[in-house]
Amino acid sequence: METATGIIFGGIITILVAIWVEWLRRPKLRLSIEPPIDVIINPGSLNSRSIRVLVSNVALGPLWFMVRAPALQCRGTITFHRYDDGQDIFGRPMAARWAGTLQPNPIPIVDAAGVVVSYIHDPERIGVGSRMDIYPGESEPLDVVARIENDQECYGWNNETYFTRPFGRNPNWRLGYDRFLVKVKVLSSGQKCEGEFRLINDVPRNAFRLEKANQEEMEKIAQEN
Repeated sequence: METATGIIFGGIITILVAIWVEWLRRPKLRLSIEPPIDVIINPGSLNSRSIRVLVSNVALGPLWFMVRAPALQCRGTITFHRYDDGQDIFGRPMAARWAGTLQPNPIPIVDAAGVVVSYIHDPERIGVGSRMDIYPGESEPLDVVARIENDQECYGWNNETYFTRPFGRNPNWRLGYDRFLVKVKVLSSGQKCEGEFRLINDVPRNAFRLEKANQEEMEKIAQEN
């Protein structure tokens, strides 16, 4: 009887340990702010400041004998909110773009002299770069917004941007010279990671930036949702 009880008890412990190990190995996503990046974007060789967040799959740290699982097929959405009351400005989320993926540029059409005369806008390319695998201990940048040349407004940046003219200025995601609240949501393997941020756009372009939202600002967004 004692032997049977011991076997059952040992089996229960084994199952619980296995569940605990699998729980520890689950991907653990974390959002942080990447420093603004000043770049020259094409076409047009436009000066731009890009704002991104970093999505990290946190490593297990001192548990060297275990490896956290990769976060597979991560996809993100971004919503933009009025600063004063947290109201969703566009009434829908913007599908996010992973900055490290291939750009879904339109296909150029050239004439006999090799000059580009037009572009083919393939809607199938809109989905390029919308999903990303993030391995333990690694991070991937997610585009949020960009501000171009001497513009005072900024624009949400995703795959749609590559199919709009003028390039980089998508009217569907235009944000004026003001402050806004931004919510980033990343989904992977049934898990969800969220972060709230303050977008500072009522400043010169070299001060255009993203900051972590405080508790009061996060509550504004939560009330709207």
